[in-house]
Amino acid sequence: MKPLPATDFASATPAVVAPLTYIVPQETKPVFHSQALTGGEAKSFFETEAVETPIGDLRPHADVFVLDREGFALRVAPTAVADLWDDEAVEKAYRAEIEALLKAEYGASRVVVFDATRRSDGGGGAANRDGRRGAATRIHVDYTAASGPQRARDALGAAEFEMLLARGARIVQVNVWRPITGPVRRAPLALAEAGSIRPEHLVATDQVFPDRVGEIYHLAHHPGQRWWYAPEMTRDEVMLIKGWDSDETRARFTPHTAFALPDEANAPPRESIEVRTYVVIE
Repeated sequence: MKPLPATDFASATPAVVAPLTYIVPQETKPVFHSQALTGGEAKSFFETEAVETPIGDLRPHADVFVLDREGFALRVAPTAVADLWDDEAVEKAYRAEIEALLKAEYGASRVVVFDATRRSDGGGGAANRDGRRGAATRIHVDYTAASGPQRARDALGAAEFEMLLARGARIVQVNVWRPITGPVRRAPLALAEAGSIRPEHLVATDQVFPDRVGEIYHLAHHPGQRWWYAPEMTRDEVMLIKGWDSDETRARFTPHTAFALPDEANAPPRESIEVRTYVVIE
């Protein structure tokens, strides 16, 4: 699958130009302390820069964007869960919906849900069992070439992970992002087209938790990167986001971030829920 031609990006309408927060590369490996560690705002130990970035409207192209080429895909997927703030409903009914959605998307034999996080850019953030979470405003990828397979070993079990790979199975990390309330008119999600990201743009960064050190990518700016968002996403829509793939011939890493719309000052807070999964394709 080839990337969309640059003319498609250039003609995306309406185009939004907004500041996105990129990392400034440095000689030593960057580090930041997670919200789970600090109990409040994440604390970073590296420099960032805000760059005015054109962001295309995904909606005219939604029917041709696919996870394995662009690294993200917009889907209509209504949920039967009335209250996505209800931990028990999310744990049972909503996770089952996500598993069914991704099995259908990939023809997968198995989907393992290993995390669900709510976020809000209003007040002190959204409530979760392990603390409050605000919107993520630095461009990042949740996993790297090293941490993607390591987290899969944790989620699937090391023996199961190795056995699946030995049998020729493909394992894909996919996030499912949904507005809890909509339409989203503040702090929407921007996503970089995977084919426009060069390996040298991705900066591996240590993410320190109370009990472990993970690794994510931040993104350094390059003018050739192509960005998209879906205006006014509703509760009946989800964004599927690729975080890692054992198949190195497919899109593997999708940088994404919340960003400020030019006219969002009086809009209600963005509230969302993201579910992290591993998809097993045999």
